[in-house]
Amino acid sequence: MASNLTPLTSRLTLLRKPSIRFSTKAVQNLQFIPKLSRPLTPFLHRTTDFVSVHYSSCRKARAINASSQDEELVVLGIETSCDDTAAAVVRSNGEILSQVVSSQADLLVRYGGVAPKMAEEAHSLVIDQVVQEALDKAKLTEEDLSAVAVTIGPGLSLCLRVGVRKARKLAGAYALPIIGVHHMEAHALVARLFQSDLQFPFMAFLISGGHNLLVLARDLGHYIQLGTTIDDAIGEAYDKTAKWLGLDMRKSGGPAVEELAREGSHETAQRLQFLLCSDAAIHVAEASEEDRKARADIAASFQRVAVLHLEEKCERAIEWAMEIEPSVKHLVVSGGVASNQYVRSRLNKIIEKKGLQLVCPPPSLCTDNGAMIAWAGIEHFRMGRYDPPPPACEPEDAVLDLRPRWPLGEELAQGRSEARSMKTARIHPSLTSLIQASMQQQQQQP
Repeated sequence: MASNLTPLTSRLTLLRKPSIRFSTKAVQNLQFIPKLSRPLTPFLHRTTDFVSVHYSSCRKARAINASSQDEELVVLGIETSCDDTAAAVVRSNGEILSQVVSSQADLLVRYGGVAPKMAEEAHSLVIDQVVQEALDKAKLTEEDLSAVAVTIGPGLSLCLRVGVRKARKLAGAYALPIIGVHHMEAHALVARLFQSDLQFPFMAFLISGGHNLLVLARDLGHYIQLGTTIDDAIGEAYDKTAKWLGLDMRKSGGPAVEELAREGSHETAQRLQFLLCSDAAIHVAEASEEDRKARADIAASFQRVAVLHLEEKCERAIEWAMEIEPSVKHLVVSGGVASNQYVRSRLNKIIEKKGLQLVCPPPSLCTDNGAMIAWAGIEHFRMGRYDPPPPACEPEDAVLDLRPRWPLGEELAQGRSEARSMKTARIHPSLTSLIQASMQQQQQQP
């Protein structure tokens, strides 16, 4: 059974620019946190201490009691980890008061994918408008909020910075606590927003443009990673295939390939030579009937092979998870690609065969959105995992705690891949290891 976890926060540390020596030492220390080689400074303020010490002079003090499950919370969630600018206001009873998403579809078409610098500029242009619209649609003001939740990782650092700066500016101006959210954890927890009876432990298969991730969720903030991306995630593969086939990228590659694949057959022995000799730059709508049929068969073939890979990995991960937690009954499939009906139907067959129930959030909650960030913030806020309000006026040279590469949990030995460890160094310790280390330190305190 999962152990009860003590509070910690993924805090948005604000520091003056450190020296190179300090930075190097800090990174080296972080890499050894999972081994618990030394005590850690707590990543939290316990709720009662937080209110008395940091909130005694704040009007919010009389309204906030994060340790109470019955306390009504209203949280603003901000998401800018990749190519969509999103904000939402959510109540702790699960009511979504507003949800606003500003898409960068035009940029995706222009650049054939996400261009980090262009994405950052697009976020900066609309972030104020998106947040204000979320508040207006909720018919609330900043004074009505209990806290602000924001994605701090993983994602593109240039994009993450836009959302974090906005969140800190707003939280500082209105003396609101702030919650740093793990993007992939939010994708997993959003299932608990619309299905309140979903209890831990459960499995989660998170499939999106940038990540494929299979995890066992043992408790809030306690995850075992059963498998992860070691090359292109399936969403990125869909995008590349859609671009190669000359499809409309405005709704992203996944829906475009899925739609065309319905016209084709993956059982057709289709030679790619025909398409390679044709002009694939021609939009599929302008292609000849024969050319379109060839592209449809290729789309269907690609989709079948790509999803077959997911099926195989999912089946294996379920077996591992059941050995660890035999009480698991649900598998959550979330992330942008989870909106794909073909993906859902194929995975559901595997899940049913293993005796589990499939849980899929609505399509609007599968893609990146502010509601999932707000809800993850609410779950952690209830546990006392949040930071005090930032300074009302922060210096321009402030260093924000952004975590572009941030594992959700520790890897299961059977699912570990040497290819992944060779691809990139782990910059940040996993969310789970931070929680466990903080718990151990607090247990050692008198």
